[in-house]
Amino acid sequence: MNMGDHSEVSSAPITPRPMTPRQGTPPISAPITPRPMTPRQGTPPISAPITPRPMTPRLMTPPISAPPSQFHSPSLSRSPLLISIGGDQVEPAGKTPKTSKTSTPRTSRTPNFRTPIIRTPRFITPLGSPIRKALRFTKLDPQDAWLPITESRNGNIYYAAFHTLSSGIIGIQALVLPVAFTVLGWTWGTICLTAAFIWQLYTLYLLVHLHESPETGMRFSRYLQLFNATFGEKMGNIFAIFPIMYLSGGTCVALIIMGGSTMKQFYLTVCGGAACSPNPPTTAEWYLIFTCAAVVLSQLPNLNSIAGVSLIGAVTAVTYCTMIWVVSVAEGSLSGVSYNPVSSSSEIGRIFDVLNALGIIAFAFRGHNLILEIQATMPSDEKHPSHVPMWKGVKVSYTIIAMCLFPLTFGGYWAYGQSIPSDGGVLAALFQYHGRDTSQVILGLTSLFVIINAVSSFQIYGMPTFDDIESKYTMRKKKPCPKWLRALIRALFGFGCYLMAVALPFVSKLTGLLGGFALPITLAYPCFLWLKTKKPKMYSPSWLINWGLGTSGMGLSVIVIVASIYVLIDTGIHVSFFNP
Repeated sequence: MNMGDHSEVSSAPITPRPMTPRQGTPPISAPITPRPMTPRQGTPPISAPITPRPMTPRLMTPPISAPPSQFHSPSLSRSPLLISIGGDQVEPAGKTPKTSKTSTPRTSRTPNFRTPIIRTPRFITPLGSPIRKALRFTKLDPQDAWLPITESRNGNIYYAAFHTLSSGIIGIQALVLPVAFTVLGWTWGTICLTAAFIWQLYTLYLLVHLHESPETGMRFSRYLQLFNATFGEKMGNIFAIFPIMYLSGGTCVALIIMGGSTMKQFYLTVCGGAACSPNPPTTAEWYLIFTCAAVVLSQLPNLNSIAGVSLIGAVTAVTYCTMIWVVSVAEGSLSGVSYNPVSSSSEIGRIFDVLNALGIIAFAFRGHNLILEIQATMPSDEKHPSHVPMWKGVKVSYTIIAMCLFPLTFGGYWAYGQSIPSDGGVLAALFQYHGRDTSQVILGLTSLFVIINAVSSFQIYGMPTFDDIESKYTMRKKKPCPKWLRALIRALFGFGCYLMAVALPFVSKLTGLLGGFALPITLAYPCFLWLKTKKPKMYSPSWLINWGLGTSGMGLSVIVIVASIYVLIDTGIHVSFFNP
């Protein structure tokens, strides 16, 4: 191209070519308009008001509302803890959930057997972070709100002390302890009694601390429930249900026999003998009078409601135990009293007599079957577990028990020696040897306190049976037991015990045998429950102690049962059915 051509090109006007935009890019001259954000699937627009989405429960799983008596109960399987309040929020039971002004909160006294879905891992548990991490669902069982043992959880340290005193060692079972000394003598009797007291106090400590399980978040409100959860229901039916039910129903039978006989003695003391009435009530009629009083008092609804009754029973037990040993010691020992141990003619007979005496001591140390039930009436949470006030109440009550038990045993044996009647113990000895030279007022008050204590103890020992019968109804009907049926159950139980007392009036002579059957509940099972639940390191002090005490308790139970049967066969027993 020459210069002319170049000048021609330069003189031509330059017209800018419009830029071709890339795909998806708007022209520069075009105004930029913000595109509205497309919401994600299931996410409302930003401008829309946030409305909480109601939680869609599973099929037939509406939320659970706990009655006021169940507030602050940390049982994750036996009592309502959590209330679902819509969506992903969970509030602890006892706090009123926030509701709209138009909504009406549903408050039902009877909770449903259904479990809400908890959609978030952030929920409140009473027993620490491991449960918060592990649990995604909370399986609730509202039966506790319907049953007499756990219907009310408003107990405290004082209630625990009252119930423990009323169900503990002092009472009619302590009156026969000097009978064991007639075979064991002073030295071995003191050693065995002290060892048994320390042993059962240790197993009591284990049960109190097994009531709450940090590993599972459960509260074991009944002895049988703890046993079944640890060893399985089949093992519980074989090894635990009979001694536990015996300690409930069998003790009530013994209380009717003791209370009715003492009523008869009180009547004769106050009246001045047979001249009071030409036709005094028979022994069976006194049993019936006592049973009627016990049945009327048993209509109190739950275990917490009988705290005042247990207080009266505890005060009367401490009073009459003190009066008996003080009067016996003040009157002095009998002339020609002997403290030489009673022994059989054969060597094997002496061995079995000793073992039968150990059974009498074991029978006195009962009440462990009620410790978990008493502790179940107390509130509990993560910061304030129930075992702390419960153990304080146990220590107070067993201090009082020791102050009554040892003076009663030592004083009774010192005063009467081998002359203590095997039927009735130190109380029968007091009326037999000092009925004429002791003030009738003191004798009458002693009998009256024994009667009041027996009626009071009947209530707490009958409560596990009431609870067990009502639990079968609630599990079947899915609703609480109506009042009329509850009253009927307790009346039938009371009069059933009366029938057993009339039919088997010689049951008091089977103390050693029955003590052998009940011995594992007190001395053996708590050790095995601790080993299975806590899993202490092998050959550690805790492992060795619990294995040693548990196996010793089981072996002692078998030996005592065999020895008691032998003694009954060797010495004989006067059997009088339906002739108290």
